[in-house]
Amino acid sequence: MSIPRKRIVVVGAGGHAKVVIEAIWAMDEFEIVGVVDPRPANTEVLGVPVLGGDEELPRLLTQGVTTAVAAIGANTTRQRIGHALLVMGFSLPSIRHPSAFISPSATIAQGTVVMAMAVVGTLARVRDLAIINTGAIVEHDNDVGEAAHIAPGVVLAGRVRVGNRALVGAGTAVRPCVIIGDDAVVGAGAAVVADVMAASVVAGTPAKLLRRHT
Repeated sequence: MSIPRKRIVVVGAGGHAKVVIEAIWAMDEFEIVGVVDPRPANTEVLGVPVLGGDEELPRLLTQGVTTAVAAIGANTTRQRIGHALLVMGFSLPSIRHPSAFISPSATIAQGTVVMAMAVVGTLARVRDLAIINTGAIVEHDNDVGEAAHIAPGVVLAGRVRVGNRALVGAGTAVRPCVIIGDDAVVGAGAAVVADVMAASVVAGTPAKLLRRHT
């Protein structure tokens, strides 16, 4: 006898939501009831209907839809909405594409998304609402902060620490034991060989400071 799939609502209707929807389909554990977005570009996302704005969320709760995913690429916005969903009473499962490899000793927190072909290694920790994007490698003993985004093709060597809401751009390589601070941005294709200050923007090979932001 097949196990009924849990119903889930996708919050966000942009490009990141498309990839999240396909990851949910690949898992075959959830039934997507719809998408919620206050300013959607279309009335559907990959054929999944846009139900309306945030005002739809309390109605969905009353209908027994108690599971949600914050499918928003912007880190600060995803963190804010994820926290709001929890306060409302939604649970935030970890969405893990079946082709990803996740070590049995790794810790994957609520609201995270681990995309296709990603690797999360031994004793790595991925905190709430973080994104491990397509083909990224998060090696042993890494600590990826809340609502951080490890972009496609990134390689984090062992014992790297990535701060809350930090963005590590596509194709970046990070040396072992480096610390990337909260809200830092690492440009695509960088080689990070030294610590990155919080709220800074770095790029290049080796990565150098471009500016600070607030």
